[in-house]
Amino acid sequence: MMLEKIALTGRVLGVLLYAPPESKECQPLLDSLADPQWLTEWPYEGAQEAAALIAEGLTGNQPETLSEAYQRLFVGPHTLVAPPWGSVYLDRESVLFGDSTLRLRQWLRVNGIEAQRNQNEPEDHIGTLLMMAAWLAEEKQHKMISGLIALHILPWAPRYLELLQQHAGHPFYQGVAQLAQITLAAWAEECPSPVPSLELYF
Repeated sequence: MMLEKIALTGRVLGVLLYAPPESKECQPLLDSLADPQWLTEWPYEGAQEAAALIAEGLTGNQPETLSEAYQRLFVGPHTLVAPPWGSVYLDRESVLFGDSTLRLRQWLRVNGIEAQRNQNEPEDHIGTLLMMAAWLAEEKQHKMISGLIALHILPWAPRYLELLQQHAGHPFYQGVAQLAQITLAAWAEECPSPVPSLELYF
């Protein structure tokens, strides 16, 4: 797998799908994405439409601010149209902290990895997992990164991103979902570990 590509794309997408847009982690990325030049540095092709949506979403000409869209899509209080946690898709009851979260915890423990997360938050948040993939790529952990992507990201993330793109209701997050779809499709092509075909419940 091309570790440099995963380190870059996992970090960017992980922050965009995890951190509030007004946060210190997200602000520099939003400044960079406002300049279309970033597309020439993205290592995977076919992201022109995603880039156009992201740019449109950053103009501020939307009925909903970026912060309001983030709150609606990732926090609540209403039911989330695309919950960003893996166990919602992989657990028969579509719950947080489901069996798939426990399998991820076991995998992290065996590999000596401590997930960076907020207190009481499941480890299988899409943003957390993408940032973890980026960190493993930076550390050149080939085997671990293949396992993380094949076992704990690819079985459910495409479904999540499909829902996010369909129901985002804001061009910025619609574009981010498209960009992540393109990126994860490329990761899947390059991943040497087999991806289990798991039933999805959401």
